[in-house]
Amino acid sequence: MRMPHQQETPLVEMEHIEKLFGGVQAVNDVSVNLNAGEVVGVLGHNGAGKSCLMRILSGAMSPNEGTIRIKGEKVDIKSPHDARALGIETIYQTLALANHLDTPSNFFLGRELKTLFGNLDDRRMLEESSKVLHRLNPNFKNLQDPVSSLSGGQRQVIAIARAIYFNVKILIMDEPTAALGPSETAMVSDLVKELKSQGIGIFLVCHDIHDVFDLCDRVMVMNRGEKVGLHDIEDVTKDDVLSLIIKGKLPDTWSPKADVALQ
Repeated sequence: MRMPHQQETPLVEMEHIEKLFGGVQAVNDVSVNLNAGEVVGVLGHNGAGKSCLMRILSGAMSPNEGTIRIKGEKVDIKSPHDARALGIETIYQTLALANHLDTPSNFFLGRELKTLFGNLDDRRMLEESSKVLHRLNPNFKNLQDPVSSLSGGQRQVIAIARAIYFNVKILIMDEPTAALGPSETAMVSDLVKELKSQGIGIFLVCHDIHDVFDLCDRVMVMNRGEKVGLHDIEDVTKDDVLSLIIKGKLPDTWSPKADVALQ
């Protein structure tokens, strides 16, 4: 049964975003929104513009044109620091973890807790990171080992737990299950569902179409810098989405899946 879209103000509204690199239009007049407790998949071939669009939201890149609103308020995101202040966190495929540091040090990297005397408060950082990590994964151990010794799934848990601890409202996840085995992929999928239930809005940049249909409420497809489709996941099939990715358009005979079911 089709559910009506939420009526409250979206968490994110990106309107008519454009990004040029020399004469190349990497993002061309793209608009998309994101609601609380919603996962929007962002798909497209390499070079389609999806990562560029997300970097603009994360503050890693500035648009040439367009407007971003957070909870209805127009914002100017000039840096990742600005994004974090607005409750926007990004988990990249590379995770940006310092391999030689342990879990608490990575957890608070750049936002270290200090004692009254200005020294690093290692004990408190261990306690705080342990609480959040064990809430997400009760079996998480070896917090004081270098993260280079951890599995890909455990490293993803650190990145996700860090976002939760710092009160993320909007999460950009770039290929979160890439290079993970089946059990670790399932664990990350469960974490995404848990974040969604907490009202966090997620943009999921992903190549795995199975993950998209398992986790996403809507899917946006980009092709050569343009948005070629934005659909409720219940309205499209995997073949429809593949057609958008490859050809930049839906099949000629397409009609919304939910409408067909009502006929």
